[in-house]
Amino acid sequence: MSMKKISAFLMFVSIAIACNHNNNTPDVSRIKIDVKLDRFEKSFFQVDSNNVAPGLTKVATGFPDFYPDFMQNILGVSGNPGDTTTLSVTKKFLSSYSSFARELEGKFNNTTGMEDEITHGLQFVKYYFPDYRIPAFITFIGPLDAPGVAMTRNRIAIGLQQYAGKDFPGYQANEVQQMYPLYISRRFDPKYIPSNCMRAIADDLFPDKSAGKPLIEQMIEKGKQWWLLDKLMPTTRDSLKTGYSQKQLDWCKENEGLIWNYFVTSENLETIEPNVIQNYIGESPTTQGMPAASPGNIGQWVGWQIVKKFAAANPSLNPAEIMNTPARKILTDSKYKPK
Repeated sequence: MSMKKISAFLMFVSIAIACNHNNNTPDVSRIKIDVKLDRFEKSFFQVDSNNVAPGLTKVATGFPDFYPDFMQNILGVSGNPGDTTTLSVTKKFLSSYSSFARELEGKFNNTTGMEDEITHGLQFVKYYFPDYRIPAFITFIGPLDAPGVAMTRNRIAIGLQQYAGKDFPGYQANEVQQMYPLYISRRFDPKYIPSNCMRAIADDLFPDKSAGKPLIEQMIEKGKQWWLLDKLMPTTRDSLKTGYSQKQLDWCKENEGLIWNYFVTSENLETIEPNVIQNYIGESPTTQGMPAASPGNIGQWVGWQIVKKFAAANPSLNPAEIMNTPARKILTDSKYKPK
């Protein structure tokens, strides 16, 4: 390598180190985490639909902790191989989803990159919360209305049926669009899996207790979740953590002052009316009352900005202290008044 190239390389390294330092991102490279995705669906879809009982017995033996969760909470049956309802529902599910399972197998044949990204997030979890017990991870394929990520008794379960890719034809069917309109199904992509897993851990660490509280408190409590995701996934794009498109994120940033002014002048931030709150912190293609370019769930975005401002003004507080700070104190102390 020429001296010119070496100098350029060293300059790049110096800039990278400086950026990391300026972002106050801790070095977690020495924290040992080993993530291996157990593949439940591979065993489950090997069950012979013409001889279901012995196949289920084998799956139950191979996955004794997850099998009951899948059968009871996903398929809605007892899971007992001697139960006629279990056998008939399983047979129908295998028949209906086998071709989909084969297609997903091709998409998820290599999960190394996903495991590496999840591992990196878990290193930050252990750095900030060393006593947290890291769960095991498992993949499954369930009906399309089954969750994409769920926290079970012992694992984080990843439902691959929600990650076939936003252009997967099955997601465009009318009955599926009724459950998952395009503004939701566009996020049914493998790249969202790591951030959704980290979100499940954030919820496990700090369960949302904001239900029934005034709008502004719910906005801030939910904003805390995105702030914590920033800490656990500092190099992950905001679009993957929030579910917003980059265009929506840009709109929010460009109009931050106008958005806050709308809340202050046109809405009662102390309301506890469920329909009003749902308009600002619920899933929707846009926010009613705001321009069409606005995203849904804009209240969480505003809460996120308030928490970021509070955290920046209180650098001595660790993530647990920030997450446990009452929403009212965060609002008052942040002095949030964007222009």
